[in-house]
Amino acid sequence: MALLVLITGALVGCQREDFAARCAKDGILLLGNGSDPKALDPQLVASVGDSNIMRTLFEGLVSYDPSDDTKLEPGVAERWESNDDKTVWTFHLRSTARWSNGEPVTSRDFVYTYQRMLEPRLASPYASMLYLLKNGQAYNEEKIRDFSQVGVKAPDDHTLVCTLEIPAAYFPQVVKHTSWLPVHGPTIERFGSMTDRFTLWQRPGNHVSNGPFQLKSWRLSHSVVVAKNPHYWDAAKVSLNEIRFYPYETYTEERAFRGHRLHYTYTLPAELIRKYQTQSPELLRMEPYYGSYFFRVNVTHPPLDNPKVRRALALAIDRKSIVENITQAGQAPATGFTPPSEGGYQPPDLMSFNPAAARALLAEAGYPDGRDFPGFTLLINTSEAHRAIAEALQDMWRKHLGITSIEIGNREWTTFQSEVIDMKYDVARAGWIADYLDPATFLDMWRKGDSNNNTGWSQPDYDRLLREAAVQPTVEGRFAKLREAEAILLGDLPVLPVYWYTRSYLIRPEVKNWNPLLLDNHNYKYIRLEP
Repeated sequence: MALLVLITGALVGCQREDFAARCAKDGILLLGNGSDPKALDPQLVASVGDSNIMRTLFEGLVSYDPSDDTKLEPGVAERWESNDDKTVWTFHLRSTARWSNGEPVTSRDFVYTYQRMLEPRLASPYASMLYLLKNGQAYNEEKIRDFSQVGVKAPDDHTLVCTLEIPAAYFPQVVKHTSWLPVHGPTIERFGSMTDRFTLWQRPGNHVSNGPFQLKSWRLSHSVVVAKNPHYWDAAKVSLNEIRFYPYETYTEERAFRGHRLHYTYTLPAELIRKYQTQSPELLRMEPYYGSYFFRVNVTHPPLDNPKVRRALALAIDRKSIVENITQAGQAPATGFTPPSEGGYQPPDLMSFNPAAARALLAEAGYPDGRDFPGFTLLINTSEAHRAIAEALQDMWRKHLGITSIEIGNREWTTFQSEVIDMKYDVARAGWIADYLDPATFLDMWRKGDSNNNTGWSQPDYDRLLREAAVQPTVEGRFAKLREAEAILLGDLPVLPVYWYTRSYLIRPEVKNWNPLLLDNHNYKYIRLEP
């Protein structure tokens, strides 16, 4: 009997009622979330973990279906329609939508939010998401200063009209994204101006939101806690009483799960996957994930300003070895930047492992066998998994190119983000999870001036092809233009693709309605706990 308990309990612990089980009885969901949030302001967040919290606190015009990424769930808008060419979209807001302070949510709140998002002084990392709006980019770049010229209007309290720069049949998918979530203007301006960043409005007791939950507490390096919002228009469907987000690193998170202190882990160390597969498979999930793992290159820093150097680095990466020996969770070696999609987009197959060609290119660039190569720093955020990949690249470039002068720089998440945004890096780890189910979400950010570019790279033909893609009358024609654009990106290589993501995580059986989703954007009002 003792041996049986030892074997079956090796990963999940003893059978007595535990903290997670007690919380489940109280309707309290315990989630690992990777890192501390940068902000609790939807216009200032940029990471997946931060967005997870935002989806509990705020609701956009359109929300997330609990089981199908392709479906549209009515949010603040109960219905919407467009003109024939998909350049004008009209959203009809429900009269029952409320802020957490009980005030009505109106179309004017969305106009305020979109202006705030596009104000250059706010410096939102996702301002470019709103470039779809007519004159949105011009306003953000201060080419115009009259916001009435931007394509968003509120003819009355419950009607919002968005006029776009280009036809976009996928626009309702786009407005689900965090950057389009509304904020409560009077609350923001109670603690500063529209464009002041990180003010006291984000503190518990001050924070006002319109989602199924409201902010209860935020303790740095400990947790963010949200509680059911009684003013939410659909509160009757919200099963959970509370959600607690914990900023645990990978191994700490797994230990917390094993110690009955979490219902769900944000991720799982690769070397533990096999153990859970054999000993506790009912706790492990491995799912497709529409995202790309890569490294950004600062093309303004020599010798990385030379395309031959960048291509040599790319060709010396053994992606197959990385996914088989390091990540080990079913990831696919990236042969392009954009992952293949169920919608039919196939990226150009231009990334390969070719050490001989890599050495020849490096020699052409003036560094035969790596001689006199000045070196650079490979920047990562704190993570055992990221360090393992960085060390693998360091070793591959030494082995195949003779480059011995590459250092690995480690930063905590917020510092890492700041250094990338300020372009104070040489080569930096990156991951991009799709904002919506369309290849444009992977390609638009490399346009000149996009707030997520952060490489110093731009190419006029690339930008032109993206514009041409937007006005193609057929999906096939649009995808053909996008493939041409991606071929330019993969020719110049301001990015070094490594693999296409999968999701590996642990979840307890009490958690219900947590369905596989390509974007992993769960609608928390549908999640429930059954002890």
